[in-house]
Amino acid sequence: MSGVSVGCLVVVVVATLVGVGVFGRGIARIVGTLRVGRPVEPRRTSPVGTRLATLAREVVGHTRFRTRPFVRVAHWVVMVSFPLLLVALVTGYGQVVDPRFALPWVGHLWPLEWAIEAFAWTALVGIVGLFVIRLRHPSTRRASRFFGSNQAQAYFVEATVAAVVLAVIVLRGLEYALAAQDDAGVASPLHFPLTAWLGEAWSGAATHTLETAVVLTATVKIVVSMAWFVVIGLQPTMGVAWHRFLAIVNVYARREARGGPALGPLLPIRVGDRPLDVEALEDLPDDARLGAGAIEDLTWKQLLDVATCTECGRCQDQCPAWATGKPLSPKLVTLALRDHAAATAPYLQAAAKAGAGTADGTASADPHAGLDLVGTGVIDADALWACTTCGACVQQCPVDIEHVDTIVDMRRYQVLMESAFPNELGGTFTKLERQGNPWGLPARARMDWAKGLDVPQVGVDVESAADVDYLFWIGCAGAYDDRAKRTSRAVVELLQAAGVSFAVLGSGESCTGDPARRAGNEILFQMLASANVEALNEAGATRIVVTCAHCFNTIAREYPQLGGRYEVVHHTELLNRLVADGLLVPLTAAGADGAGASTPPAAQSRRVTYHDPCYLGRHNKVYAPPRELIGALPGVELAEMPRHGETSFCCGAGGARVWMEETIGSRISTNRAEEAIATGADVVATACPYCTIMLTDGVRAATAEPADHPAPAGAAAPAGAATNVGVPEVTDISLLLLDSIRR
Repeated sequence: MSGVSVGCLVVVVVATLVGVGVFGRGIARIVGTLRVGRPVEPRRTSPVGTRLATLAREVVGHTRFRTRPFVRVAHWVVMVSFPLLLVALVTGYGQVVDPRFALPWVGHLWPLEWAIEAFAWTALVGIVGLFVIRLRHPSTRRASRFFGSNQAQAYFVEATVAAVVLAVIVLRGLEYALAAQDDAGVASPLHFPLTAWLGEAWSGAATHTLETAVVLTATVKIVVSMAWFVVIGLQPTMGVAWHRFLAIVNVYARREARGGPALGPLLPIRVGDRPLDVEALEDLPDDARLGAGAIEDLTWKQLLDVATCTECGRCQDQCPAWATGKPLSPKLVTLALRDHAAATAPYLQAAAKAGAGTADGTASADPHAGLDLVGTGVIDADALWACTTCGACVQQCPVDIEHVDTIVDMRRYQVLMESAFPNELGGTFTKLERQGNPWGLPARARMDWAKGLDVPQVGVDVESAADVDYLFWIGCAGAYDDRAKRTSRAVVELLQAAGVSFAVLGSGESCTGDPARRAGNEILFQMLASANVEALNEAGATRIVVTCAHCFNTIAREYPQLGGRYEVVHHTELLNRLVADGLLVPLTAAGADGAGASTPPAAQSRRVTYHDPCYLGRHNKVYAPPRELIGALPGVELAEMPRHGETSFCCGAGGARVWMEETIGSRISTNRAEEAIATGADVVATACPYCTIMLTDGVRAATAEPADHPAPAGAAAPAGAATNVGVPEVTDISLLLLDSIRR
């Protein structure tokens, strides 16, 4: 060994010992933080085969990057290059001792050499591209998805990757030059497909010079890699680096083993080893903590979520609250919880070892002791209550963070343990408790919407819901809101026209509990939901059709938690099926008797844009039926908004926000209405009564159309469509279909 090799070997050994040691310490700290969390139910470790298949599909396919093709390719290449370049790193250790070192058996295996070189070059291009994207979207601008991210850490990680990749490329070129001087058989494009040209540039260099260059370059590669391990080991909150390891675990432990994001149903609160339900309320321990009020109230999966965050800001980029100037950013909430957990966990662990309640002062040594998550410098209360639970953050997150579950858990603690919630919700909770609906109207008025229609009721006109095709669940909006009443009546007429038998519960209905649950009042939800499940089971309901996206999600996805299992369809799904089967035939303007088949004149054609309700589309993947239904209407042109489908923008009603005023920033509904108006549409089609309410207000605000009867958010929207030129009508798809049928 030369003197250079000896010196470099000492440096490499010291760097490796320090790097691996500090990295191991970082792993221990992260594991320690996760151990502070509560268990997760249902378990996130099985079925193993299904979870491993999902993990492979998600990681290899990069399915969460579909809407960002360049980032998808660039990140995929950098990710795949990571394990491949580890092979080159191991080779580097041998090259410090012997510049001609190659791994036994595989060192000169040309497929491996091709893969290493290909991924080295493409990773270099990819990392430069990702670096440019960050430069083009500076973190100083609120509009940037990187706002609030630690860009210095990101640049450090990207620079490390670039340095290692460059070292690999240079080493390959030097290896070719040495092999050529030795007249080795491997000195050919077969073994150096993308670096032979680089090696030719050193063809005239002396052998000693080439050997020294190999040793030094290999040393630089190893030292840079170990420096990266040291830096991230000292900073276990450096998610932009740690996600390379933690994301694999987080994706494996996702809520949906088969691959769906954590959307749709919310998980119930657990007290001990059982979920909180009406029966459990009777035996609730005095010291029970409901929801998440402190770090130790979070589950280990929620703590793993926050540790995994890569600060990419895609959740923030899609958040309707953040886009309209509110303090909520799913990313910033995640980062705040991550930093707080990392700072608190060591003290919690020390207190646990010393014994809770001991007088040795161990627990009180925690500067965060007794610090609630909300309103005490960790999570801003305005940020917590700004969430619409639209799920855009969960849908977009590439590492499968379950933001909505965590936000709702913090709301639960605020409502159930602290009685700290927006004033408007106090009235809403009271109305739900006393009248069974958030409008606060009496149950006897639930059938007023059906006046003049022949609507059979279970227990009055039919003995059981099993005697008809569907139980029609009207919902609170469909029964009490003027605009939603029109949708209820339209669906009745359409079902009757198609010969589909149905019945309703009438006054036997109560609020499904969706607004209570997503506002954090889990106890009220359990009371409402349990009563509804009992009523539905007594009625013999098996197949249910609903018009409200929130009722659809609650009955189909959450009532099974309480033993209520039904086949639930949204009215757009059923109506689309009836049209496809020929039981409903939309007529053209020229064929009111059904004989006409010509396209309506251009003057009578309508341009329609469709707004995806979050709880129908994103939460339950119902995207196609409403669009197919619109496409079946003669003379109708569908004009999609830029944000539609999986990237659709919320109307602002979810998460019980329909019952709360927006006092910070601009209105979400106005933002969405402006986008709809920009399409030039004559009609904004909806498929949820809350969306109709919010977008009607939004269109009025966006077009400066004064409301005849101004009302607070969530109040009943006046019936009738806007007649001003340039002001689109906001209406449910069922009304468009009914209008076509009536022709």
